[in-house]
Amino acid sequence: MKKSLIATALSAVIFVPTASAIEIYKDDKNAVEIGGFVDARIINTQGDTEVVNGASRINFGFTREMSDGWKAFTKLEWGVNPFGNSEIVYSSESNFESQSSDFLNNRLGCVGLSHDVYGSLTIGKQWGAWYDVVYNTNMGYVWDGNASGTYTYNKADGAINGTGRGDKTVQYRNAFGDFSFALQAQLKQNAFTIIEDDANGQNPFPQKDYNVTNALAASTTGEAVTEVEYNYTYGGSATYVVTDKLTLTAGFNFGEFDAVTSKGERFTETDYIYGAGITWGTWDGEGLYAAANVNKNEFHDTDNLGRMIPESIGIETIASYKFENGLKPFVSYNMLEAGDEYQAQYGGDVFKRQFVVAGLHFNWDNNTVLYLEGRKDFSDFSGSEEAAMSITEDDGVAIGIRYYM
Repeated sequence: MKKSLIATALSAVIFVPTASAIEIYKDDKNAVEIGGFVDARIINTQGDTEVVNGASRINFGFTREMSDGWKAFTKLEWGVNPFGNSEIVYSSESNFESQSSDFLNNRLGCVGLSHDVYGSLTIGKQWGAWYDVVYNTNMGYVWDGNASGTYTYNKADGAINGTGRGDKTVQYRNAFGDFSFALQAQLKQNAFTIIEDDANGQNPFPQKDYNVTNALAASTTGEAVTEVEYNYTYGGSATYVVTDKLTLTAGFNFGEFDAVTSKGERFTETDYIYGAGITWGTWDGEGLYAAANVNKNEFHDTDNLGRMIPESIGIETIASYKFENGLKPFVSYNMLEAGDEYQAQYGGDVFKRQFVVAGLHFNWDNNTVLYLEGRKDFSDFSGSEEAAMSITEDDGVAIGIRYYM
């Protein structure tokens, strides 16, 4: 029974966590399934009320039986915006025009091989090994995952450092009894330039340890530049199913900034995150569900203005109870707090993202959910940039429907 639980968990991470998928074709060798959901919500936050898309998506899974117990598979997923997002613009030709956003955007795309004994190997854009550690609290529909180190660079998809839906990732997974693990490498090349603090090419890292934070936060207009590379990243996770109810997770992820100034001085700084999680129950099952995770990280994420955070601690918790009639109330707490180095770097500014979400989901059936969620913000962004930092961290309430395919 525990073995089947591990297999289910691995399948969810390799592919995509959804309530269901429909098999649309199957023969002796090939199988095709379609999944995803459409999520429409009405949300009130930051002084406005509007209809918005709730991360709707569509995905296709293809599986092929090979020889000697091997399977080949691929997964393709796109985010969709079925509700429209047109706006009025004043064009360069001095005309008023209507402009709409893209209907599709890439979320996942990977191909791999799997074997019941030898595990699985996947290549492409896929959920990172780090997500195994912290997925257990990422269950709210509207506000979630903003302290776990998954959706980095100001709530993006975690593609840059491979903790979320990582780009250009190679990943190996396997399970032995109650224990499973994942190892990954992100094979990519990123390079950019930063204007140095001193136009004459002096050291742009004034702290005594030549911290790369100074370069990453530089905003002056000198002529000398520092060349920065951020290339390969690596990660791993471990999952132990203690009982049918209790699961423990742990993992890490790291990369490295390598900077060279105009004077040829070389400096490096490591982007790393490590942490652990604990889960009781299953989110879709009846009864109690509770989960928590904690992480420590450095140079892994940015604040709400895009400035690098030298170090921070993140905590996420969630608890819910699903009744027999399908009602499921829940409450969650997120906190991401930067350390003293952040204040020293940015003139005493404070960064503490902190909020509570309470919600009520009604699982009408396994594939249709009506929901109400509300957020109360307790963040602390005191300092010179408090107004700008706070604008995206407001209280809010949302009501919506999620229709799984």
